Amino acid sequence: MSHDDRSKKQTDFISWRLAQWASNLKYEDLSADAVRSAKLFLFDSFGCALGGSQQEDVRIMLDYAKAQGGKPVCTVFGSGYKTDPVMAALLNSLCIRAMDYNDIYWKQDPSHPSDIIPAALSICEMKGLGGKDLILGTIIGHELEMRFCEAAVPGVREYGWHHATLTAFVSPVVAGRMLGLSAQQIQHAMGISASHSCSLGAVTAGKLTMMKNTVDPMAVRGGVEAALLAARGYTGPEHIMDGKEGLTHVFGHAWNLAKLTDLLPTASGYHYKILDCGMKSFPIEALSHAPLTAMMKIVKEQRIDPDDVAQIKVEVIARAADILGDPAKYRPTGKETADHSLPYSLAVGLADGMVTPLQFRSQRISDPLLIPIMDKVKVVANDEFEKLFPEYQPSRVTITLTDGTQYQHRVDVPKGDPRDPMTEDEIAVKFNALGRDVVGETNCNHLRELILNIEHQATLGRLFGLMTKQSI
Repeated sequence: MSHDDRSKKQTDFISWRLAQWASNLKYEDLSADAVRSAKLFLFDSFGCALGGSQQEDVRIMLDYAKAQGGKPVCTVFGSGYKTDPVMAALLNSLCIRAMDYNDIYWKQDPSHPSDIIPAALSICEMKGLGGKDLILGTIIGHELEMRFCEAAVPGVREYGWHHATLTAFVSPVVAGRMLGLSAQQIQHAMGISASHSCSLGAVTAGKLTMMKNTVDPMAVRGGVEAALLAARGYTGPEHIMDGKEGLTHVFGHAWNLAKLTDLLPTASGYHYKILDCGMKSFPIEALSHAPLTAMMKIVKEQRIDPDDVAQIKVEVIARAADILGDPAKYRPTGKETADHSLPYSLAVGLADGMVTPLQFRSQRISDPLLIPIMDKVKVVANDEFEKLFPEYQPSRVTITLTDGTQYQHRVDVPKGDPRDPMTEDEIAVKFNALGRDVVGETNCNHLRELILNIEHQATLGRLFGLMTKQSI
């Protein structure tokens, strides 16, 4: 690919095509299926936000925000704290992300597109926009984030970069569209945001810290800030993606850029990518879902006693073995490592018979009785499974008992995948479990009704009122 940009116009770059598409897309262009899907993802994401609002990293970030001040324009979930749209986008994205329980899309790269919803949310609240605008912003965010996940071959994660690197290209488009920016302004917003937002993969390698759940929210914050700057005339490199020293030049490996632009939906008859995104039925890293599902099926069907288990062998793709089974994951000391630890997830699932947010409280993680169970977990890469990824996420679990008896089960599609989707009622169970201690059971039920009919809300005031912590 040539990177001589001297003769190119701003409209020759891919950033222009994406910006122009987003600036032209209207609510009326969306398919009924896409709108329905967006509302379900809002429902799931806002439940995650209520649970996330009570986490320690959110508490620290909220304290930081209060110390900085900020014009009280936008509302933070849970606390109800009012701040500027940039800080609100960071905090609300962190609320959604903090428990690693929100949506998942994994092709060449992984992603959690719902992290980007607060880029739309903050601008909608600032401008007094309503539910239709929020749905539009959500669908734009999912469309582009998911396309970026497919464009790099084999993916930026395989080269040591975190997927928040890609979020930095998408969040300014969402915020810019909510601001009503022109295609040229959105293109500049992409350049502003992505110029400074590459994220190292170290945040998900080895022992994990609070930054594991924070890099994406920070990329969302940067996108909102970039859009607000572009609205005032600030400029950024138009060639940020496919020009000299842009994304494809710097990363160097193969890119299928047609994945970004081919058949971008422009009318209700098109297929919107949000229909292909998955949800999480467990509050753990995405590649752990299939093996945990397989093990729990064996345990429940065979009524296995943890004391009778000699070994739990898990066969997965190579990157899952690398991420989830490295030595640091066998001795998690905090939630961030525990929810990315396959040995911990399997051990606590075997011991407790369930894996919910309760299993990731500090006192449970530090229980020494889980250590010998974790040490029974053997994670190995399966070359045959590698050929099936990313269309499938195959995992085979073999439990060997102390008397030599073996039980085996394989799962290719985890619960929550579009091929085995969570129902509205299943999402509601998850929502209420996360939200009842924050806003109360009654408000959880009111929120279900409001979110699933949010296109009828002229503003988002009632949503934020119900998403604010109550005295229970």
